[in-house]
Amino acid sequence: MTEIRPFRIAIDQTDVDDLRDRLARTRWAGEIPGQGWQRGVPVAYLQELARYWEREFDWRAAEARLNELPQFLTEVDGQTLHFAHIRSANPDAVPLLISHDWPGSFALYQPVVEALSPDFHLVLASNPGVAFSGPLTSAGWSTGRSAAALAEIMSRLGYERYGVQGNGGGAAIAVEVGRQQPGRVIGVHVNGHITFPSGDPAEFEGLTEAEQGRLGRLQDFRDDKMGFNAIQSTRPQTLAYGLHDSPVGQLAWIVEKFQEWTDPAAARPEDAVDRDLLLTNVSLYWFTGTAGSSANLYYEMAHDPSAWAPKEKSTVPLGVALGVTDITVRRFAERDTPVAHWTELPAGGNFLSAEQPKMFADDVRAFFAGLPQ
Repeated sequence: MTEIRPFRIAIDQTDVDDLRDRLARTRWAGEIPGQGWQRGVPVAYLQELARYWEREFDWRAAEARLNELPQFLTEVDGQTLHFAHIRSANPDAVPLLISHDWPGSFALYQPVVEALSPDFHLVLASNPGVAFSGPLTSAGWSTGRSAAALAEIMSRLGYERYGVQGNGGGAAIAVEVGRQQPGRVIGVHVNGHITFPSGDPAEFEGLTEAEQGRLGRLQDFRDDKMGFNAIQSTRPQTLAYGLHDSPVGQLAWIVEKFQEWTDPAAARPEDAVDRDLLLTNVSLYWFTGTAGSSANLYYEMAHDPSAWAPKEKSTVPLGVALGVTDITVRRFAERDTPVAHWTELPAGGNFLSAEQPKMFADDVRAFFAGLPQ
């Protein structure tokens, strides 16, 4: 049960043909004119992107690029887990486990592999329930259980000391790996990290203008942009039927998050993230049928009593990279973790490794270079 097996992506051609057929036969919904993105993804935009996915996007070329990364499967806690493992030629390289956000995937880290591999042995994990780490075979995959499973992968690879990186929900997993493995994790680097106030009014005293802006974005996120969370954390199974059966439904569900969470300087998601990489990411969810199991992770977080219970402060150093859309407030982060590195970047959003790969790689290197190995 601890075996690590080599893996290559090989999507059956009938599945590729079925995707194109379904895209060609889409029954398009109407819309109220003049609303833009306010009520969701505009029809004209989605039609254009879906036509490109159907007629011009080359899945086989995307598959070949992903297969340039050595990939593996192993079973942990009854769940098959997928990861790419890129060993550095540098004997002093630091092992680095990377956990992605929803609706991302390990594919969004391919743009930084070349820049990071001289300094790190990279382990790009597919989170439980996502892409080739899915579908889920059992309930209960909380942040804590996911963190323990990814830490087990590092043990099986023989890494006694390692760093962890994560963004968004992957940042929560990364911080939890550090909390569970304080003697093994040398540091945790995050971006798109969500921090919440404790309820103590004193936490709001003396906030800088920038921090007030992040707090405002957090409030806006909670009030106006959490519809996806409300659905996925309460009725993931009902949602799954539509996303599993309709590629345009899956495309719209994911691309809306790229529109909202990438750098606002980009007019469209593909202005922030390469269009073929964006569709590679969506295709991974489609071909593996993991819309439902990835949504179930939100259900588990919402129904996990330990997720919101008070915790002891972590002892593992934290490095934070903030894109321009970030909502991380430093004093909230320092309440829970010892912040050792803090960078406010001039560009980039939640999907920093794909939006600004050089900035991302430079900051990860700078953080771990300053830590005792």
